[in-house]
Amino acid sequence: MTTSVEDAALHEIAEGVFAWVQPEATWWVNNAGAVTGGGTTLVVDTCATETRTRRFLGAVLEATHGAAIRYAVNTHMHGDHTHGNSLLPDTTVLIGHEETRRGILADTIIDGCPPVWEPVPDWGAVTRRPPDLTMTSELAVTLGERRVELLHPGHTAHTPGDVVAWLPEEGVLFAGDLLFHGLTPMLGMGSVTGAMRALDWIAAFNAERVVPGHGPVCDDRTLPDVLDAHERYYRFVLAVATDGMDGGLSPLEAARRADLGEFATWPDAERLAFNVHRVYSDTKGVPYDIAQAAMDAMTLNGGPMRTQV
Repeated sequence: MTTSVEDAALHEIAEGVFAWVQPEATWWVNNAGAVTGGGTTLVVDTCATETRTRRFLGAVLEATHGAAIRYAVNTHMHGDHTHGNSLLPDTTVLIGHEETRRGILADTIIDGCPPVWEPVPDWGAVTRRPPDLTMTSELAVTLGERRVELLHPGHTAHTPGDVVAWLPEEGVLFAGDLLFHGLTPMLGMGSVTGAMRALDWIAAFNAERVVPGHGPVCDDRTLPDVLDAHERYYRFVLAVATDGMDGGLSPLEAARRADLGEFATWPDAERLAFNVHRVYSDTKGVPYDIAQAAMDAMTLNGGPMRTQV
């Protein structure tokens, strides 16, 4: 299915709490959100491109009757959630983990995307903007009478700097890329075992609504199945990588021999190459070669990876 920027929509999942869901949740197409209270707004993440971010921010302003975007938080460093930061008002206080700030400052893809995706994304008029206010474990933001808790799981998971936004009174959790609902998770800059540990952490919130970084919003009925599917996938990745290392295979050889089974229907299956490389790197204690992982992913995919940006 092919979608476009016009297919994204803002959904009010609790009073004054909004999920921005982009249905074609493939490479560079993320979810975001907004929380309003006391006449001001906190935005959760931006988008990869100028076009997508401007449409998201416009929808937020319309839904909140023009309430000032006083705060924004980045759930992690990746460009699909951060490239649009520079389109936030200059007066917005941008919050993120210290590792997210470091990652955004080191980002080179915003300057020109390599041709490993097709079509090659055009970011538009965006510039690198890291968080102004950084955290390491937790921080609370108050919007009128509404409390938004920003929390780090305490270890590397999807990235070293993952942050969730938790609304305890409303039971809403913005999980960022700790959750990919219905598509293949990506752990190239994180940890497979750390991401698996984070599943229990997410479950412990007992949230009524969870906004994943990609894919449909979960409720308390669907979330357990989503978490179970993640755990099965992470255990699958660990098994593929372990068998590959035991057999003296390269990460690509291990990934090519793997039977995806139930995960074959998940979009972006080529991310297996990134994830297997991650396990090899962590197990052997060697630097992660993201360029080689990307080339191996292209090989698995039979060419450049698809985008809808």
